[in-house]
Amino acid sequence: MNESKNDFAGKTILVTGASGGIGGATVRKLVARGADVIVSGRSHATLEPIVNETGARPLPFDLTSESQIADALADVDLWGVVNCGGFGGEIATPQDTDIDVFDKVIAINARGALLVTKYAARTMIRLGKGGAIVNVSSQASLVALKGHISYGSSKAALDNITRVSALELGGYGIRVNSVNPTVVMTPMSAWYWGRPEIEGPALAQMPLHRWATEDDIAGPIVFLLSDEAAMITAVTLPIDGGYTNC
Repeated sequence: MNESKNDFAGKTILVTGASGGIGGATVRKLVARGADVIVSGRSHATLEPIVNETGARPLPFDLTSESQIADALADVDLWGVVNCGGFGGEIATPQDTDIDVFDKVIAINARGALLVTKYAARTMIRLGKGGAIVNVSSQASLVALKGHISYGSSKAALDNITRVSALELGGYGIRVNSVNPTVVMTPMSAWYWGRPEIEGPALAQMPLHRWATEDDIAGPIVFLLSDEAAMITAVTLPIDGGYTNC
């Protein structure tokens, strides 16, 4: 991949979930390559560290609120979007899932990304310069994982949002793709995936036998945004060490 310092110069890219690990790593890579990055999260307070570190512009809004998203994006000229905001929900089977939690996971992971795409696409079409959208999905949308009825369902919906959006927006020169990562071993994920009885079998099935790092995910996101991926759209790209294909 071309690592030019300025290959995103003049391009404004919104990154939701920018206070998280993958979102933050993506922001750093985009800023390093000349992008004008707008970062979104729940509040100015959650965004303050990444803003202070990178100089990105903060634009907080609630992913569950259509009115907040519409107002926030109404006057923002965007070239690209990374839908990285998400909610893990619970570890539960279909028999014991909490439907209120299920609804929240769907509202943030699928509905929220669709709303951002809805309002971002309007300005991207108006500007007439094409663009790119990358949705951060999961390996849980590609294979069945125990306990992931809510999360996996939300990400499967997100993958379909990706494909339909690619079909609808391609005529405007706007590409839409998903990345589907494996686990990034953060404190938030370690409580489940760090258990020996869970981690051991999962890593044994993975050809690379390791979890992903935040940069492992951010790199392909930036690639899919770049001109080097100019003929790639409607793709769901596993970033999982081979787990879903072996």
